[in-house]
Amino acid sequence: MEADEIRAVMEDPVARRLLASANPARLAYVARDGTPRVVPVGFSWNGAAIVIGTVPGSAKVAALQARPAVALTIDTSPPTWPPNVLLVRGTAEVSLVDGVFPEYVEGARKLTPAEEFPRWEAGVHALYDQMVRIDVTPTWARVHDFETRIPQAVEELARSKFGGS
Repeated sequence: MEADEIRAVMEDPVARRLLASANPARLAYVARDGTPRVVPVGFSWNGAAIVIGTVPGSAKVAALQARPAVALTIDTSPPTWPPNVLLVRGTAEVSLVDGVFPEYVEGARKLTPAEEFPRWEAGVHALYDQMVRIDVTPTWARVHDFETRIPQAVEELARSKFGGS
């Protein structure tokens, strides 16, 4: 997918709403033992990358350093009808940073109840001397809103079953 196509998907109103939502992303990657993994993660979008923070000793750090290809999904949660989904494939860049970086706090703010956030933030700053920052740069992206955009396989099945273009 070309960069301008990816940018257009990521700027789509459905994608922007999902990127700003309190919904976690689900990060899929291949573990060091070759088996697939998927984990829910807090994230922030900086306009160029989906930014995730984690513990330096996390298993996903070594896995992503070895195989940086990842997939993410962010969807409407709790479920709404019709569902909205942002699918992203990309490359993860892993870096060790001192302290707690701002995008991690921003991503957590979306997930943490407002009344709990000050205590959560103080605890995180006390806990982490260093963190791992994961920047996922999209190489492919798609939105399914299940009104005007559906998975291609469903579209092809409907076309073959009911005709039309």
